[in-house]
Amino acid sequence: MTAPFSYVRVTDNADAVLDTVTPESALIAGGTTLIDLMRLGVMAPTRLIDINRLPLARIEDTPAGVTIGALARNSETAHHPLVKAHFPALSEALLSGASAQLRNMATTAGNIMQRTRCPYFRDIGVEACNKRHPGSGCAAMEGFARQHAVLGGSNACIAVHPSDMCVALVALEATVHVRGHYGDGVTERVIPIGEFHLLPGSTPERETTLAPGELITHLTLKPSALSARSVYVKARDRASFAFALASAAVALHIEGGKIRAARVALGGVGTKPWRSPEAEQVLVGRFGTHATFEQAAAAALATAQPRPDNQFKVPLAKATLIRALERSRDLT
Repeated sequence: MTAPFSYVRVTDNADAVLDTVTPESALIAGGTTLIDLMRLGVMAPTRLIDINRLPLARIEDTPAGVTIGALARNSETAHHPLVKAHFPALSEALLSGASAQLRNMATTAGNIMQRTRCPYFRDIGVEACNKRHPGSGCAAMEGFARQHAVLGGSNACIAVHPSDMCVALVALEATVHVRGHYGDGVTERVIPIGEFHLLPGSTPERETTLAPGELITHLTLKPSALSARSVYVKARDRASFAFALASAAVALHIEGGKIRAARVALGGVGTKPWRSPEAEQVLVGRFGTHATFEQAAAAALATAQPRPDNQFKVPLAKATLIRALERSRDLT
């Protein structure tokens, strides 16, 4: 049963929200993750702050790049002409996630803040979950770990990050803009998406660099020849409404047959959206052959530490990455 909570709706002043946020409160927009976790008893905020009426939903071209508002719905972002033209991997990633109904509700900021789908995290009957109860242990270590991460895990947590969108954002090197109280005033800071999510280490309950009282306002992405050749490939158990077992967001800039620049990110296999500079280093300066792509995939998964139940993710992730590299190479 959901614990009692109060509800407040804010209308037009994003800065005013910052005065109302406490550790016991939660912001709600689409609610596609938060409401589920409240029903399960995993999250129990005493106050919900509805931010749907804040003016944070615009997608527009600016001198700094294409900005995507925190409250832009996933379906709107996926089909927006600017996104489809300049960042096709983002459009593909969004359209591969959830269902059309959920995409109509889910928001940019909500997706960035999405919690893990680890079944032990979502089952309050399981005590050993360091994300819910720091220091209690990780049930997945000795349990069924088919869905779990093979990259970026620690002795405290191997929960996989579930977002499709964030994998594309990492490959596209997006920046996250947040506002918060710093000292006596309200100011903005900008966080590269690759630094936004944290590895579990010994503190898996800390998932992002977002501080209490901070509000995501928008993302910025810079169009380039590289981003225009980006693709997203996802492998999953069924074709609809399933989270990735492995995914890859890739962008290649090819001149004279050689790869001049590359961006590679993996999903479904990491404790955070996983950028692979190792794969990128293999690719740059080489011809886009199958052999080169195999070497890049091997480099991307070289440090994988699978559990017995998810060893299949290593070859699956390699094959998914190779497929994404081939698609990006073959774009005209």
